[in-house]
Amino acid sequence: MSRPLAIALAVLGIVVLLGIGLVGWGISVYNGLVTAEESVRGAWAQVENQYQRRFDLIPNLVETVKGFAKQEREVLENVTAARASVGQLKVTPEVLRDPLAFSRFQQAQDGLSQALSRLLVITENYPTLKSDQNFLSLQSQLEGTENRIAVERRRYTEVVQDYNIRLRRFPASVIAGIGGFSSMAYFDAAPAAEQAPQVKF
Repeated sequence: MSRPLAIALAVLGIVVLLGIGLVGWGISVYNGLVTAEESVRGAWAQVENQYQRRFDLIPNLVETVKGFAKQEREVLENVTAARASVGQLKVTPEVLRDPLAFSRFQQAQDGLSQALSRLLVITENYPTLKSDQNFLSLQSQLEGTENRIAVERRRYTEVVQDYNIRLRRFPASVIAGIGGFSSMAYFDAAPAAEQAPQVKF
C-alpha cells in the first residue's frame, strides 16, 4: 500500500470515527432531552393528581358547611363557581408550553384556593360546625391536599427549571431546535403573595 493511500485511509477513518462520535453525541443529547421532558410531564401529572383530589373533596365540604351555615350562601356559591371554573379547564401537554394558557389555569386554581380560604374562615363563626367530625375530617384532608399541592408545584418547578436549562445550553440547544423541543411554563406566585396576610382578632 502506498503512503498517500494509507494517509487517505487514515483520514477517512478519522472522519468516520468523528461522524460516528457526533451522531452518538446527538442521540445522547436528544435522549437526555426526551427524559427531561418526560420528567416534566410526570411532575405535572402529580400536580394534577393533587388538584383533582382537592376538586373531589370540595362538594363534600360544601355540603357539610351548608348544613350548618345556610345564611352563608354567597360564600358557598363562590366556592361552587370557582370549582366549576377549574373543572372546565382541560390541561393538555401543549398548555405547559403556552404561558397564557398556563396562566389561565393557574388563575382558576388560585381563585379556587381563595374561595376555599374564605369558606374556612366563615366556619370560625359556627362552633357546632367546628366540632363536627365529618367537617374536621374534610378540613384535615383539604389542608393535607393543599400541602401536597405546594410540594408537587415546587417539584414541578424544579423539574421544569432543569429541563429549560438543558434546552438553552449550547450545543444541546441545537439538538433541541432540530428535535422540536420548547420551554415549559413555570408557576407564578399568586397576586399579592408578597404581602403578608393581615390577621385581625
